[in-house]
Amino acid sequence: MQIKQRVFDATIVKELVAQGINPLLARLYAARGVVSKNELETSLSEIIPPEQLTNSSEMAKLLADAIAQNKKILVIGDYDADGATATAVAVKGLRSMGAQVDFLVPNRFEYGYGLTPEIVALAATLNPDILITVDNGIASVDGVIAANLLGLQVLITDHHLPAETTPQAAFIVNPNQHGCQFPSKNLAGVGVMFYVLLALRAELRDRGVFTEKPEPNLTELLDLVALGTVADLVKLDSNNRILVEQGLHRIRAGACCAGITALLKIAGKSPEKVTAQDLGFYVGPRLNAAGRLDDMRLGITCLLAETEADATQKAQILHELNMERRNIEADMQDSALISLEDIDVPENFSLSIYNADYHQGVIGILASRLKEKYHRPTIVFADAGDAIVKGSGRSIANLHLRDALDLVTKQHPQLIIKFGGHAMAAGLSIKQADFAAFQIAFEAVARALLTETDLQAIIETDGNLEINDISLQTAQILASGVWGQGFAQPIFCDEFKVINQRIVGGKHLKLVLEKVDQEKDRKRFDAIYFNCTENLPENINAVYALEANEYKGLQTMQLQIKHIDQLVAYA
Repeated sequence: MQIKQRVFDATIVKELVAQGINPLLARLYAARGVVSKNELETSLSEIIPPEQLTNSSEMAKLLADAIAQNKKILVIGDYDADGATATAVAVKGLRSMGAQVDFLVPNRFEYGYGLTPEIVALAATLNPDILITVDNGIASVDGVIAANLLGLQVLITDHHLPAETTPQAAFIVNPNQHGCQFPSKNLAGVGVMFYVLLALRAELRDRGVFTEKPEPNLTELLDLVALGTVADLVKLDSNNRILVEQGLHRIRAGACCAGITALLKIAGKSPEKVTAQDLGFYVGPRLNAAGRLDDMRLGITCLLAETEADATQKAQILHELNMERRNIEADMQDSALISLEDIDVPENFSLSIYNADYHQGVIGILASRLKEKYHRPTIVFADAGDAIVKGSGRSIANLHLRDALDLVTKQHPQLIIKFGGHAMAAGLSIKQADFAAFQIAFEAVARALLTETDLQAIIETDGNLEINDISLQTAQILASGVWGQGFAQPIFCDEFKVINQRIVGGKHLKLVLEKVDQEKDRKRFDAIYFNCTENLPENINAVYALEANEYKGLQTMQLQIKHIDQLVAYA
């Protein structure tokens, strides 16, 4: 692991400080590409206008006509947290504007991903007039053909990258579709659906629909938008940060849906002090557990729950499913590590693993864990029936996973049955008999696209902290910010002396560390190093984050250790 400090322009830091930004925050923001205080605005009025999103106005007109004609709209969702929140946003938002709407979410084990012909056939039994996809559809060429043949109009809202051929839907709203000039390409699926609702409300306003009744308050959906955006790990550019900040504000104010409140509480998190990290680490996984092990309809109905009792009951089931998921994942990880003992991992540029006993709903998490451990693009396969295996992959910087799979298909046209995804994550299906051939083909592509330097894991830090900045106040300031994918949570690197260390919970290291500054002032800090039981040397170079912990109403600061480097000289 190589420790690398993020670079920043000192001139920009000075300009940010002159604009009233805290000096430490100015340094952190500058290192993340912020050059003006304006980029930190969190007012909803600062988001990119919906009319700039290609086809949003046209789709809004069609939906407005459908509402006026009392047509039946069926939302076709997806089985991850982004898809679940996008479905809930679509259902709540469309109903608030008078639409007759229901939803259908494919069971991943029976139907797979997206608007397939099989899902269209199932949807047709509900007699809808219009199908609107959320967080899927851009690759559903055959599904849209099937729908068109049945006389169903299809509206696609998605954010995934399109292939060369796009579906012949009535309208497609996707910031990443060919020709779309929307400035932010990083909207999650839930963000795209929220934008369509903004355009629809504007269209209904122009038609005078709200002259005799109040306009729906779409800000009531921002808690769901924030959750889906964070959980889907899309880049938190300035537009997404506004959406997330506004959603967090509603949750903290107690103005969020009963489902999110229940999921936070069952995870032991206070809604009043929720952070973006809480949504990603505690709420997202519990919601995702439904789609991984059961049926995401459970997760969606939790988000749509209208009473605290209903939401709490469903959140408890999701919590239990997540516990089961963690146990399955642990067993699969042990199995994977054993199988990798026969592979010379350092000689490989990629990892492709198949095990007939793997759970199809958990392979994506396992791929992520192995990618983190070995810092190589990793694809894990599980049986999908009919001699087909499905793979879920995670990648590293400098290898765009979807493009890499596209290259495999160009070089070996019959190898991959279907695939889709984006830069850091993708899914695919192949014949079980072709697994070995895929291993070889994917490894060849990885070797062509990566260098040995790319395979060296790098942990980026924000450098050292002044001894007085390592404080509860700093931890609280940082906790209140919106950090995440593409706008990384601040972590720091400093030299410490280990004063005390002991194992807690059987697998974590509880520490007391001492830091000495240039003036020889000494200060001691509590710290925790999760999933580490090894005895540390007396002098360490530690990468850490600041945490504000609360116990019985009292907040204290501790360091969460991320990585320990070599011994250092200690004065």
